[in-house]
Amino acid sequence: MKIKCQKNKLQEAISTAQKAVTGKSAMPVLQGLLIIAKNDEITIIGSDIDLSIETKFKAEVLEPGKIVVESKLLGDIVRKLPSSMIEINTTENNSIELICEKSNFTLVHMNSDDFPSLPEIDENIIFSIEQKTLKNMIKSTIFAVAQDETRPILTGVLFEIAEKKLSLVALDGYRLALNSEEIDNDNLISEVIPGKTLNEVVKILDDEGNVDITFTTNHILINFGDTKVFSRLLEGEFIKYKSIIPEEFNLKVTVKREELLSCIERASLVGKDGNTNLIKFDILEDTMVITSNSQLGKVREELNIILQGQPLQIAFNSKYLIDLLKIIDEDEIIMELSSSVSPCIIRNAEREDSTFLVLPVRLLNS
Repeated sequence: MKIKCQKNKLQEAISTAQKAVTGKSAMPVLQGLLIIAKNDEITIIGSDIDLSIETKFKAEVLEPGKIVVESKLLGDIVRKLPSSMIEINTTENNSIELICEKSNFTLVHMNSDDFPSLPEIDENIIFSIEQKTLKNMIKSTIFAVAQDETRPILTGVLFEIAEKKLSLVALDGYRLALNSEEIDNDNLISEVIPGKTLNEVVKILDDEGNVDITFTTNHILINFGDTKVFSRLLEGEFIKYKSIIPEEFNLKVTVKREELLSCIERASLVGKDGNTNLIKFDILEDTMVITSNSQLGKVREELNIILQGQPLQIAFNSKYLIDLLKIIDEDEIIMELSSSVSPCIIRNAEREDSTFLVLPVRLLNS
């Protein structure tokens, strides 16, 4: 192999493909990046079997070839090289020579035949969505995926298309996040994508242009053009989330999002006693009193609200409320409640594209 390319293009491609390399694999070849040079194009692939990212860019290919180079070391070297032309040549003893201006590195490379092949996916079944829309949908749901592996299906996000509507749903047993968008697509799709995959996809998504998505029985392909993300889907049936969301409620609170978030964040400073992060809400006629009382001390916060219904006392884990209030953009939110032990629904006051559910913490006197 003998190639010449611009440092910035190589660095960008390495950075993209590296997102699939966890560095935890027992297979040394999976700690490397596969570099393929042919037809004046360089392809770089990173993989951990479950997630693979392939990205391409134009370069001068003097001699075609393919090698695997340790991912982190290659990335660190290229990042610190001058912004100039880089030349990479394979040499004897399974080595490559990397030259940039007056810098010269010799690195050992691995056998490309040991690198796992990408899944074969027929790209005829394509569903297209704006990158910005998908990015916002993922950001408004990904925070609610389960972090522990006791129920693997909950470590992913449900990707559902029905009745010309795309819905992304995440839940972890304590909270639920749902975001929906109208789309011009008649497919019926219900698949669960690993949260780990979507966390990396969000970093690649742009605010302009479209992205093409293809599903197979076991995989999803997300195609950005020069970059493709392949991911294994999670097996199993997702929880029937619609049955969890209450359709009726006894009281409705309209409140300024920023004010509520600030009050909860301050109250949570004292509430960090154990793992519950407990804060109590006393919902009155036109005010909400938020308190927290622990071995560390106590705090009382008060803010104005608009209440429809009867007053109520209820408690929450502050972390769950902070997470969702941070990803809502609107100035006002609506909280729908029925009792101190039933789920709280939080929605945007102006848009109906998102629904969030948080379970309360049961108080001894309730």
